[in-house]
Parts: sequence; C-alpha cells; structure tokens
Amino acid sequence: MSELRQSARQLARRWWPVALAVPLGAAAGAGYAVAAHPVYAASAYVVVAPQNPGDGASAVSFAQAYGRLAGQPQVLAGAAAATGRTVPQLAALVHGTTSPDAPVIEITGTGARPKEAAQAADAVAGSLVVFGNTSTAETGVKLVPLAAAAASDQPTSPSKQLDVAVGAAAGVLIGALVMMTRRRPEAPGPAAVPAQAPAAVGAAGRGAGPAAGADRSEPGAGLRPGGTSAAAGAGKDAVPAAGSR
Repeated sequence: MSELRQSARQLARRWWPVALAVPLGAAAGAGYAVAAHPVYAASAYVVVAPQNPGDGASAVSFAQAYGRLAGQPQVLAGAAAATGRTVPQLAALVHGTTSPDAPVIEITGTGARPKEAAQAADAVAGSLVVFGNTSTAETGVKLVPLAAAAASDQPTSPSKQLDVAVGAAAGVLIGALVMMTRRRPEAPGPAAVPAQAPAAVGAAGRGAGPAAGADRSEPGAGLRPGGTSAAAGAGKDAVPAAGSR
C-alpha cells in the first residue's frame, strides 16, 4: 500500500497541470455551447437542364460555373430586396456548392432563425434561376428550381459535443505546456575522481625516495683522482705491507 501511495503522489505531482486543465477546458467548451447564439441552415436546389438531350457534360460544366456565381453581387442584388438585407450581409449568409458529376446546384442559407435561413436560400436560388435563364440562348442550358429550402429545428452550431471535445483538447495542450515550463534541469553531480589517481601518486612518492638520497651524496665521493675507489686503493697498499714482514 505504501508503494502505491508513493506512486500516486509522484503521478499527482507530475501530471496535476493536465488533470486540472482538461476539466476546465471541457467546462469552458460546455459554457460556450450554452452561451453562444444558435445558427440555423437550410438548402435549396437548382438543376441545370440542357436544351439538347446529348449535352449532359455541358450541363455539368455550366452548373459548376453558376454555382460559383451564386455568391456574386449580380445574383445577390435580386435576392437582397426579397430578404430585406444588403448585398454584403446576404453574401455572408449564403453560399453555393456543386457536384462534379451532376448538374445540380445547392444553395445553403444561414440565419439566427430557421425561417430566416430558408428565406435567404430560396431568394438566392430564385435570383440565380432568373440570372442564368437570361443567357439560355447563348449557353444552351436552362436553370430550373428543383427543391425549396426546408426550415430545420436543429441548429448547425454550436454543437455541445464538439465544443466540449475542443475545450478538453485545449486543456490537454495547455497542461502539457505548463508541465514543460515546470521542468527544472538536474544539478550536475560532483566530478568523479579517476580510480588510478591514488596509485599513481603513491608510485610517484616511492620513486622520489632514492632520487632524494642520491642528491645528498656528493658526486665522486669515495673515488680517488685516478678513478678508483678508496677501498680498492687500500687493498693495493696492504699487499706490500704483508711482504715486508
């Protein structure tokens, strides 16, 4: 039990920034989801029909072109009067998307209420049909309303689950950054003394003894001028003395 408690304390000391930041981030995300204003979306559909039955590929190409024009002022000008908004306001609320293999244009409108989103989508779709059909003789295609926008009771944003997940992820990131800033560099330990140092010092001391003794003796002490030692000279002098007897 003591080891488990010690391990738990170590983990708590190390990971407490993350453990604290994740719930706070999730709570902040949930608070944003509750306080943010809901946004609703609705989509209307327009189909591009070729005048000649064999021009299906041409209809797809024109659908993509008209889909890009759905957010342009020349199309939005006709829808602004129907919605009671200015062209810049309507441009921020409506956008068009197309399919690469079908001559269908999706006009999506957004608003603070479901009816406002549907009204904006329908107005822009109708204005696009009028704008495109003025050039039917040149393009060989005709724009036809396919489906009107339906008001939805469920807002597209904010999403509570998504906001909570984003807040928790932000908490993980902030906690990890706090942990990185709290790390301190380890203090350097004392320098290790080589193991052979004492032996080398002792060997040096023993080798210095004879040298010191040799320095005290005078060079050539005990040698006669001829280069022989005094003991050898004494032996030579003793031989005649014995013969004289």
